[in-house]
Amino acid sequence: MNPTMTPAEARTEAPLEKIAQEVYVAPEKPSLIGLSRDELMARLGELGVADKQRKMRAQQLWHWMYVRGARSFEEMSNVSKDMRAQLAAHFTVDRPEVVAEQVSNDGTRKWLLRMPGDGVGRAHEVECVYIPETDRGTLCVSSQVGCTLNCSFCHTGTQRLVRNLTAGEIVGQVMVARDRLNDWVDRETPNGNRLVTNVVMMGMGEPLYNFDAVRDALKIMSDGEGIGLSRRRITLSTSGVVPNIARIGEETGVMLAISLHAVRDELRNELVPLNRKYPIAQLLDACRTYPGASNARRITFEYVMLKGVNDSLDDAKLLVKLLKGIPAKINLIPFNPWPGSAYECSDWEQIEKFSEYVFNAGYSSPVRTPRGRDILAACGQLKSETEKLSVRERDALRAMAMTD
Repeated sequence: MNPTMTPAEARTEAPLEKIAQEVYVAPEKPSLIGLSRDELMARLGELGVADKQRKMRAQQLWHWMYVRGARSFEEMSNVSKDMRAQLAAHFTVDRPEVVAEQVSNDGTRKWLLRMPGDGVGRAHEVECVYIPETDRGTLCVSSQVGCTLNCSFCHTGTQRLVRNLTAGEIVGQVMVARDRLNDWVDRETPNGNRLVTNVVMMGMGEPLYNFDAVRDALKIMSDGEGIGLSRRRITLSTSGVVPNIARIGEETGVMLAISLHAVRDELRNELVPLNRKYPIAQLLDACRTYPGASNARRITFEYVMLKGVNDSLDDAKLLVKLLKGIPAKINLIPFNPWPGSAYECSDWEQIEKFSEYVFNAGYSSPVRTPRGRDILAACGQLKSETEKLSVRERDALRAMAMTD
């Protein structure tokens, strides 16, 4: 460890496997949610299902879980009674448990979810956010309990990394949202429109530090015979784990978003400490070769607007210069305050000037409307209730809510 580093910086330098994590312990009756078709067939084989029947039976389970949203084997009416009993004796179709639900005054919903695993020790919780809009419904999904990146402007980064989520726990968040919104095929809203139309891997954690589980979950979400989300409606956001960027594109085909937030390495080292390992030049090189990137499948660059920190016109000019040759759009994100944060949101006039310069240079530069601020559901505000707010933090939050 470099003696000049802070503990947070040292954690960022360390390989993820060296950081202390709790190990996931499956319950005695594990959930089938999150298994691939091949894994489902293997489980059926363990129950004595004949080879010739396994593919068909696995497809039945797949349909009931991911198209109809069955919450028990008893609902699976075209599966024999004996088979349902066998399945129920060994497995479940459990998803995360909703511990609490908050609804913002703008319609945003935040769910605190307890994981169905964790058979020993304390249960762990993550947050998941649903953002309704006129033309879509976006679900923000978490990939880890806590986070290891320590981004200085992000509330989630103040919570230590506990463990990675499993593929089932990641997919389960989508299923919980459809449960709560009555959004399954047999329970559609009166106008027939699906409510969860888009998924963004922008919740708690760094998705590319939980690569295998995230990849497997994304494949289930985008399966046309199941949850059925288009790959173009699934976006994975990374702070810049460069070695896994091309790989996630090749193996899932989903859209890519980059948490950029600064255009100079010295500042990004502070805002996004992972930059010390993978600096801006390496990150942008990975973006230039991202599989499938084109003007029709642009990479999104997320840029949080911090007053007096990264919001000058010089920053805007360098941003445009850096992104030259990359099919890109820039999401400008007004900083969402949280108790104890050291930053302020840029003035609206300055955000508009920044946006105008980027737009005139030929890049789409929408300013993301803050959603769910009053329930700490906005970008950068998620933090599991397993890390309780102090009295001082709660007082600060109340004061912010009164001034917003």
